Amino acid sequence: MVMNAHLPVQPHDLLWGLPLAAVPADAPAWVGEVVSMGHPLVVRRAQVDEGYVAVGVRGRSRGQRFAAVMKLSAITRQVKPEQLVAAVDKVETDWPALRALKQIRPVLDAVGLPWGIAGSAGFELATGIKVLHQDSDLDLILRADRFFSRVQAAELVKALEDASCRIDLQLQTPFGAVALREWASSARQVLLKADDGARLVSNPWQPQERAA
Repeated sequence: MVMNAHLPVQPHDLLWGLPLAAVPADAPAWVGEVVSMGHPLVVRRAQVDEGYVAVGVRGRSRGQRFAAVMKLSAITRQVKPEQLVAAVDKVETDWPALRALKQIRPVLDAVGLPWGIAGSAGFELATGIKVLHQDSDLDLILRADRFFSRVQAAELVKALEDASCRIDLQLQTPFGAVALREWASSARQVLLKADDGARLVSNPWQPQERAA
């Protein structure tokens, strides 16, 4: 999947192409090793200069995460979380997170919104690199460009609760991301994660709430 100028780069996308020379000199040694092996980087939320994208480098252990930036012009390949859904049917391993994917796919397809696979499961499906284990959660995204009610959120939480592992699903609104479980709760305000930071809001679909 080659980078296309008409395909926007969004959080949780996997990107290839960061040159080793672009790794900061003060980065831990493992960062250079990961980049030299050609592993993808994951797009993260942060404000960066025009022509760049904020990315995260993933190491072998859970604690190995490094924040970096990458030139958009350097991208040689891009995989979006929703592009990984088709790979679910080809999965041969039997980790709980992958079993859960097969269980909940009809539920998410029925919602009628684009959804995708992020986190460890997405990384493994995209690369073939074994990072999942028995206790891995399943990280998913649901692209909710339009208002997704709290009633809908609560119904979806209930529909997903019998899966083989814990599912962490983020609603991707035009102004940031909010956890499905939090939006389904009775909390008056929820945490919206945006490019310019996180804030408590009452409606993640209202642009005026981006103000500090």
